[in-house]
Amino acid sequence: MKHTVVRLSYSVHDIEPYINWSYFFYAWSMNGKPEEARQSLRHDAEDMLAEMNGKYHTHAVFGIFDANSDGDDLLLDGVRIPMLRQQKPAREGLPCYCLSDFVRPAASGITDRAGAFCTSVDASLTEDYKGDPYNQMLSQTLADRLAEGTAEKMHEEVRRKYWGYAPEEHLTMEETHAEKYQGIRPAVGYPSLPDTSINFILDGILDMKSIGVRLTESGMMVPHASVSGFMFAHPKAFYFYLGKIGEDQLRDYARRRGLPAEVVRKFIQSSLVEKGQ
Repeated sequence: MKHTVVRLSYSVHDIEPYINWSYFFYAWSMNGKPEEARQSLRHDAEDMLAEMNGKYHTHAVFGIFDANSDGDDLLLDGVRIPMLRQQKPAREGLPCYCLSDFVRPAASGITDRAGAFCTSVDASLTEDYKGDPYNQMLSQTLADRLAEGTAEKMHEEVRRKYWGYAPEEHLTMEETHAEKYQGIRPAVGYPSLPDTSINFILDGILDMKSIGVRLTESGMMVPHASVSGFMFAHPKAFYFYLGKIGEDQLRDYARRRGLPAEVVRKFIQSSLVEKGQ
């Protein structure tokens, strides 16, 4: 790798302002519930965050690399990372997008840039609460929010400082959570990147073990409260949903991954068109 991989650690206090409480309440099925109940739960959560501060930390590893596209493949500092393309456009008149579209084609002769990242929390963060179902669930849902909040803070620092394509950016937290910044941070396992086995490629680039993350046979991350993905700075980059993948694209994707189609099928099963449809 030509570029330095950066590792950062944060205190719980550092990350708390970046927590998106809407997703926290959603995890507790509290959206639409009385405000008094929501505030009581948040009070408990904030008390727990205060207990966690100083005892536990969150972690990030990322790199900003030379990048180009080659069709539906992202070339990240010489590493070829196959991507999937939308099956139907988001709306009439738009093309079907692939994440590789957000960097310059290799044929242009111009080198672009893109990022890769992983964030997580101390694996022991939820250990103190075993045996207490309420507090254990509270710690687990907070761990998820802290991992996502760490990705949010890291991405902000990347935009302003490390990549530096938006040094004058000044957004409120509401604007940040509404993704008003330039660029996107698509995560593995989400609608435009459903294949969790991409984490094996990211691990080879970033060394996820350096922040305490290990991968299962399917590419799922442990601790569960971890986030991985890519960063694109293109001003017109946006998040999109792939739709259901047909057998033709499954075979093409498997060929580009260098894996048997039946192996890849297991990785993206939930994104495939059901047989008979």
